Amino acid sequence: MGITSATPHKPSGQAPPPAARPDRPQGTGRQRTATAGTDVQRERILQAAAQLFAAQGYANTTMAQIVRALDATKPFVYYYFRDKQEIFETLSWRPAVDCFTALDFAANDPRPAVDKVKDGIERLIRATISHYPCAFFAYKEPQVYRPEYLEAQKKLAHHFYDQLFPLLEQARSDGDLDFDETKITAFAALSLPGFLFSWYKPDGRFTPEEMTAELSKLAWRVIGLRERT
Repeated sequence: MGITSATPHKPSGQAPPPAARPDRPQGTGRQRTATAGTDVQRERILQAAAQLFAAQGYANTTMAQIVRALDATKPFVYYYFRDKQEIFETLSWRPAVDCFTALDFAANDPRPAVDKVKDGIERLIRATISHYPCAFFAYKEPQVYRPEYLEAQKKLAHHFYDQLFPLLEQARSDGDLDFDETKITAFAALSLPGFLFSWYKPDGRFTPEEMTAELSKLAWRVIGLRERT
């Protein structure tokens, strides 16, 4: 997802409506109309491919291997996906959306800024862990993606940071956070989930929810969370 390396631009102070969020650039699989049945088949392909990509990397995974893992035929897979790059991008896009929309709260959400910041960071961390291993693909193999995909991902990242920066500054103004540089603080806090790809194992001694809680508390320390009295 490239969370910590996203290029920020001037925050607008407002989140774009859901319709303004970019969709993943579409591929050219032969499927034209999705149905419940075809969705099931797409998921079969995606799950088989995810395991192969995670185990042996993008370059060492072939469409033939995906076909064999499914015990299917090449025309079956090509009906749903143009090539393995489209499969890889589809697997990567879901966690990108879940992470970068973690601050999409209702417009009338009455909570103070600090609660939204804490909630958003925790949701982002939870999404990163819950989408293992696909959430780590973009960190491990960023060279794979098409320019169109990278542009869509960048728009999602801007959408996230346009909300995070003003919330951090408002929480600091409210006396709930203590930090100096907004962008540095934000990137430092989000580097915690950003580097999960280098060490996280789902079969470790912490459950996903316990790991989410531990990393969230560490991130809150980075942003200078103050205890309320």
